[in-house]
Amino acid sequence: MPVRYYFNRWNELMERSMPLLTPGGVILGLVFPSFFVGLRPAIPYLFGCMTFSGAIKLQGRELAAVFRTPRSLLLFFVGAHLLMPLLSFLVGSLGNPDEPAFTAGFVLLFSIPTAVSGFIWNTIFRGNGALSLSLIVLDTLLAPLVVPRTVALLMGTSVVIDMRGLTLSLISMVVIPTILGVLAHELSRGEVPRLVGPYLNPFAKLFLVLVVAANSAAVAPSLKVTDPAVYRIAFLALVLGFCGFWLGRFLARRGKLPEDQQRTLVFSVGLRNISAAATLAIAFFPEKAALPAIIGMVFQQSMASVAGRFLLGKPTAFSDSSAEGQDPIRSVSTHNNP
Repeated sequence: MPVRYYFNRWNELMERSMPLLTPGGVILGLVFPSFFVGLRPAIPYLFGCMTFSGAIKLQGRELAAVFRTPRSLLLFFVGAHLLMPLLSFLVGSLGNPDEPAFTAGFVLLFSIPTAVSGFIWNTIFRGNGALSLSLIVLDTLLAPLVVPRTVALLMGTSVVIDMRGLTLSLISMVVIPTILGVLAHELSRGEVPRLVGPYLNPFAKLFLVLVVAANSAAVAPSLKVTDPAVYRIAFLALVLGFCGFWLGRFLARRGKLPEDQQRTLVFSVGLRNISAAATLAIAFFPEKAALPAIIGMVFQQSMASVAGRFLLGKPTAFSDSSAEGQDPIRSVSTHNNP
């Protein structure tokens, strides 16, 4: 059998095993921190490869089409940057009335841009690839305007963002790989995704697991299992995290979006660029404010796996069409964006 067949089978196995692989990445990072923490410098490149592997499946007209249907964009920003920050403020204040630093950490965590890794989950659960990438890019570019004002409005705390560092990092992880992927698709008239896509898909999922392990290893020294606050914050972080996924599904349904766009909003609203949240919390807030982001960094990808199964059912991205070398996202996008 051709090598392509074995890569397709590997991709299928990875997709079916993601609910186990992501918690496994967390455990590996916590158990072997000295080994996996060495991968931290490679995270931007791993993210870039993940984004590129999805972007080669997209045509330029698909990205442009997203902005001609602003309803999905509006619902995303209402959920991600209005309702979730408000909910995190209320939950944080009620759960930690004597520790405003924890509340500030929750508000920051749910004000930060949507996560790049959401594109991988979007692919696994057959969301709209063009919408997912567009939301990531747009949300990232607006972050320097949105995040400080949201935190200042709710907490009365002024947050100064390292605009240059954050922007350059996210441009390298999202914007450049997206442009390169779309150009590769356009210039090759669709040949690049057909020829290269099956070999990149399983590696994109492997890279996600490695990123989870590296992040877990980085925060392992900060997790003190004897501190009761860790368990209280962990519980609240899990509740808010699942609320984000559910809210994305709820708003998309109420807005009567196409099914593939509904699936995209689940992960776009539910997942956040948690590494940026942890960095900002450590740099500009009291030490305790970083705890929600640290705990969230450990469990976010596992929550995405469980929430996806609960809200959307069993992942079906690897279908008969993908086994024949066609990409499922391609067919979904084409069906809804003629």
